[in-house]
Amino acid sequence: MTTTTTRTGADGFVETLRAHSRQYHDQHPFHVRMNAGRLSRRQIRGWVANRFYYQENIPRKDAAILSNCPDLEVRRRWTRRIVDHDGTAAGEGGIEAWLRLGEAAGLTREEVQGHRHLVPGVRFAVDAYVNFARTRPWVEAVASSLTELFAPDLMTARLAGFERWYPWIDPEGLAYFRARLEQAPRDCEHALEVVTAHCLSAESQARAVDALSFKCDVLWSLLDAVDQAYPE
Repeated sequence: MTTTTTRTGADGFVETLRAHSRQYHDQHPFHVRMNAGRLSRRQIRGWVANRFYYQENIPRKDAAILSNCPDLEVRRRWTRRIVDHDGTAAGEGGIEAWLRLGEAAGLTREEVQGHRHLVPGVRFAVDAYVNFARTRPWVEAVASSLTELFAPDLMTARLAGFERWYPWIDPEGLAYFRARLEQAPRDCEHALEVVTAHCLSAESQARAVDALSFKCDVLWSLLDAVDQAYPE
């Protein structure tokens, strides 16, 4: 009887987490217009340049989680996320791939890295996320990363949309999206494993759900800021 109750509770917890797909930023009007081919070159470049601030802060967020995590096995696996974004040598990793996307879209590497187009709302949202990972319990920070549950579908749609509607972008610049088709499912599988193993009480599960909701708000706020800075 106890086993059944625990299993049902765990299933309900995961279902609640997955239900946040309705809050994911692929539903944002800016993102919907992007996938429908309704953005101008200026808007695409504005999004790429601003999203870079998020991309370059992902390893810092993950390093913050590692610094708070006492679990050796979790740290060993989580480290791979940093390697995926930073690479192990020059010319590798997700940050480099995003810079190449910027170049393929007509931006210079210097203006993207120099945050020449970064709007305050994006900086605020991303900094809030990194601060969350630094200051909240590590399991909650892991739970916030579970937006990756929805990322593979987003990446598939985004890649198809870019290839169809924005042929002026060099296809080689889309390598970041292709890499995430493999990385995101692997990452979210691990994060979900960690969260379900550690969040066994109703209180801890509620905190995990709140953390995921916070991350959804961060991504939505980021797009709000870009949408306002680059109107139709």
